[in-house]
Amino acid sequence: MSPVSASSRLNKNLHQHYRSLPQGDVAQVTYVWIDGSGETLRCKTRTLECEPQGIEDLPEWNFDGSSTYQADTSNSDMHLVPVRMFRDPFALDPNKLVLCEVLKFNRQPAETNLRVRCRKVMEDVQDLKVWFGMEQEYTLLGVDGHPFDWPQNGFPGRQGPYYCGVGADRAYGRDIVECHYKACLYAGIKVVGTNAEVMPSQWEFQVGPGEGLDVADQLWMARFLLHRVCEDFGVVASLDPKPITGDWNGAGCHTNVSTEASRAEGGLQYMEEAIEKLKERHAQHIRVYDPRGGQDNLRRLTGLQETSSIHSFTAGVADRGASVRIPRQVGLQGWGYFEDRRPAANCDPYAVTEVIVRTSWSRNEQGKARFVGVRSSHVGT
Repeated sequence: MSPVSASSRLNKNLHQHYRSLPQGDVAQVTYVWIDGSGETLRCKTRTLECEPQGIEDLPEWNFDGSSTYQADTSNSDMHLVPVRMFRDPFALDPNKLVLCEVLKFNRQPAETNLRVRCRKVMEDVQDLKVWFGMEQEYTLLGVDGHPFDWPQNGFPGRQGPYYCGVGADRAYGRDIVECHYKACLYAGIKVVGTNAEVMPSQWEFQVGPGEGLDVADQLWMARFLLHRVCEDFGVVASLDPKPITGDWNGAGCHTNVSTEASRAEGGLQYMEEAIEKLKERHAQHIRVYDPRGGQDNLRRLTGLQETSSIHSFTAGVADRGASVRIPRQVGLQGWGYFEDRRPAANCDPYAVTEVIVRTSWSRNEQGKARFVGVRSSHVGT
């Protein structure tokens, strides 16, 4: 079996001929949504009479929820409600990509539509200017499930030379990474960096900083673009938190958090208060940080390979083996952001940002909220 898909080996010059045909004044708009798994994305495309200028120009649509694990066949229509529009890096201008919320027949949020709850929580703490930056790790696989460019009957050399590595024997799949990066920038997604990770064929990109709902929207669309780019190259982008057992790093979605108060002089005290609250609710967060209530992270958070143990909470300065890390520069200067290293690569960013805010802010005697969220120069790994 070939490690790349048959579709990727079709005649791309012929494909480009049709892609470049004029389309008049109409626009192709691709609606994207989260299915019933809570981690897989679906899409379908429609034609609009002219280029939409904003969300208000995009009609609601529907789909068969019985084919996406979201409804029974007898009552299968689900509503697609556009919430965020992006430029389309595949079909190009004037065509668009649209992130949608999913509503059930009664207009209530679908079970995996966690955006509604996230939005309400973020609105409650707007005055705190909570920022997030999310570091999305992923692993490139062949369609046969084997890590891309690994020996078919063995393993590459031990971890060590691959993190931020350069060279054909150290960086596996850089073309895919660079194409995804450019696609995100074209779409209007705030990707601030990318790098090769510790395990060969594993990479990371960072989205943010920004408010929780905004960053989560952008991360979901960045994931969609990643899967589409990989589709063109005939490989698979896996968000499995532990795709390869043994002495190989897993994949997380480290989440950086700050508030206006924590980003100001003396802000370290606000971070320490938030971290203490995170410690008290460690078990609850673990249940939210992957789509299977912690079962995925059980394979990843072992206390080895730059992870903390899933069974305990730790925090430290510059400690990548801790649950929560304060970067060394932040510790030295006394203000900035902290990094929650527990979320799995396949987490729902709406759920992650929401639970961090719920846990970490409180009301003081004047009734004002205090919390902590990411500084733009501190989003990377």
